Amino acid sequence: MSTRLTPRTVFLLTLPPLLWAGNSIVGRLVHDQLPPVLLNLLRWAIAFVLLWPLAGPVFRREAGLWRHWKQYALLGLFGIGLYNTLQYMALQTSTPINVTLVASGMPVWMMLTGWLFFGVPVSRRQVAGAALSIAGVLLVLARGEWRHVLELRLVAGDLFMILATIAWSFYSWLLMRVREPAALRADWAGFLLAQVAFGVLCSGGFALGEQALGAAPVQWSWTLAAALLYVAVGPAVIAFRCWGEGVQAAGPSIGAFFVNLTPLFTAVLSSAFLGEAPHGYHAAAFALIVAGIVVSARR
Repeated sequence: MSTRLTPRTVFLLTLPPLLWAGNSIVGRLVHDQLPPVLLNLLRWAIAFVLLWPLAGPVFRREAGLWRHWKQYALLGLFGIGLYNTLQYMALQTSTPINVTLVASGMPVWMMLTGWLFFGVPVSRRQVAGAALSIAGVLLVLARGEWRHVLELRLVAGDLFMILATIAWSFYSWLLMRVREPAALRADWAGFLLAQVAFGVLCSGGFALGEQALGAAPVQWSWTLAAALLYVAVGPAVIAFRCWGEGVQAAGPSIGAFFVNLTPLFTAVLSSAFLGEAPHGYHAAAFALIVAGIVVSARR
């Protein structure tokens, strides 16, 4: 395997899919309590407040951020504004399992984006790894019986998730473009806060458009408050911090295969909430997904 895929890197790339699985479930649970675009805005506004005490000085003139503001504006647009907004929109009409299943096409989109826009060649091992990993995700969807795959019907939410996945591909490749001072990239809180700041601006604009189109009113409750706190801390701050470091260590193409752990985690968490025990096909799917990661990471 590549020397870049160390145990630490594996951990950094595995934790985000687990947290994102919880994000899909929570997003679906509160989908009728507040509009999806507003949910994304509030999520990242809370994350901004939490990160500010840790990295507020990143906005000072001498920090070097403003000389590279376009880079961070794109990161905020693709990774925070577009991806998360489209994901919550997808959860309005699609289930968490379907949403994360559609996101399992990440390795394909990551390879295509890298090849078409960033000049990165695609290897046969990556193609083989993508096939194995997606097979594992389909096994989860089929609940251990392949005939169930033929019963799948895509809805509008699934199409939104395809667009979200493409946006995430651009975000991940942009993470590899290191043009700012090393000290700024080394400060994880400052690096993330800079992205969040531009992401909140984009999300705010999207939310204004949503309200102008007549979005439903917010139904405030303690449950909704707890959900907002979770999606702001876990899937936002912690997951993005781990993903950013993991992708810079292993590369976007390898990181994309770890995203395919999200449907598996989603299935397990959904089963837990429903009181159903995991099945043997979950273990088989996990083996296929891990095999895809191993094959794609080998030189």
